[in-house]
Amino acid sequence: MQQLKLSARLIKSLPLSSLPSTPSSTLQQIASSHSKGIAKVVLKKGKTQLFKDGSPMVYSGAVDRIIGRPPPKTGDIVLVADGTEKPIGWGLYNSVSMFCVRLMQLEEEAMRDPSCALDMKKLLETRTNAAIELRRRLGLPSSHTNAYRLVNSEGDRLSGLIVDVFGDLAVIASSAAWVENYKPEVEACINRIDGINHINWRPSVDILREEGMDVLDMKEVHPSTCPERIKVMENGISYAISLLGQKTGFYADQRENRKFIATISNGQKVLDICCYSGGFALNAAHGGAIDVTGVDTSMPALELARENIVLNNLDPGRISFLREDATQFMKGALSRNESWDIVILDPPKLAPSKKVLQSATGMYRNMNSMAMRLTKKGGLLMTCSCSGAMTQSGMFLRVLQGAASMAGRKISVLREAGAASDHPIDPSYPEGAYLSNILLRVS
Repeated sequence: MQQLKLSARLIKSLPLSSLPSTPSSTLQQIASSHSKGIAKVVLKKGKTQLFKDGSPMVYSGAVDRIIGRPPPKTGDIVLVADGTEKPIGWGLYNSVSMFCVRLMQLEEEAMRDPSCALDMKKLLETRTNAAIELRRRLGLPSSHTNAYRLVNSEGDRLSGLIVDVFGDLAVIASSAAWVENYKPEVEACINRIDGINHINWRPSVDILREEGMDVLDMKEVHPSTCPERIKVMENGISYAISLLGQKTGFYADQRENRKFIATISNGQKVLDICCYSGGFALNAAHGGAIDVTGVDTSMPALELARENIVLNNLDPGRISFLREDATQFMKGALSRNESWDIVILDPPKLAPSKKVLQSATGMYRNMNSMAMRLTKKGGLLMTCSCSGAMTQSGMFLRVLQGAASMAGRKISVLREAGAASDHPIDPSYPEGAYLSNILLRVS
């Protein structure tokens, strides 16, 4: 990974006051009042527009030079400027990460509301309050749903911070050095929310290591008192959630897609492949499916799924969960000439980065080809990709077309969806779009 090297070539060690004057800006005026001075990261010619449009991740290759003495340290607030040294925004600096600045506020925003300018604590409070208000307008939480995403990183203008709410518990997922550095302030913002009684902090260790954090120091100084397992409700269906499970413990991003499955399952035979704790399968059964089978390799996940059958008073004769590798299960089912009216395929992230996209493409094609063959002619396949690299490549539909050819089937697209509405995506940062959910008619 490319790292930003702070060398004499990049650092112009001059006090800001001795530099040639540039047109006044709100951020420059506020920065000049800071006693310690604020360094300025100057972008290369032609690199400015991407960030003026709102992309928050300033990569080291876009930086021409850094002005300030002493040089900025990781965690410092810095100005980000165009080639004429006029500020376009401000953000938090990182001397180690390939993303040397996470932009937090643009100059135009500071002009409209200077109260948050160069003040991370105030900005955090303002953005968190905006996120709370957005979810309130979306009807979250409600009497039938108390599991939802409160803060969605770039989508809520807080790059590197995710907060999922499960009843009276907030799970905070940190994937940026600034989030770790402002941990007390983040927790204070979340603790002020009505109904939140517990916080579970989950650092993304691998990503934070790339951010230059000492991951060995990330153990809780005060161990969390929240329970390891809790119960939540989503669209009227109860779920047991393990805080030791994957991601934040529950995939709230599929909420609206799970609800859709409930609306089309009446009287159908349904197969849920890579079912985790049974989200799609439970919705199918709740929607009147006559037979539902869920398949996953994780025993802890399947234990949750079976517990969820009991929680929802579902007939265990109509819904069952099997522990088996998805590919091996599909091969076995094909050998037995089994088929289903509706098949859901929601595999784990097969393409965690663009580097492995080509090999992952083959895995997606093979799995979907088998899933299509297991779908009755005229039946429905809901297929998902949670790999950002695949979703952003625009290749997923072509992969599905290749899978159909491989299976000797014809497909037509009935519905395309992304994550639930409480997972906003910043269009200036398309890398935030990771979930692709496509409903196919298979014939």
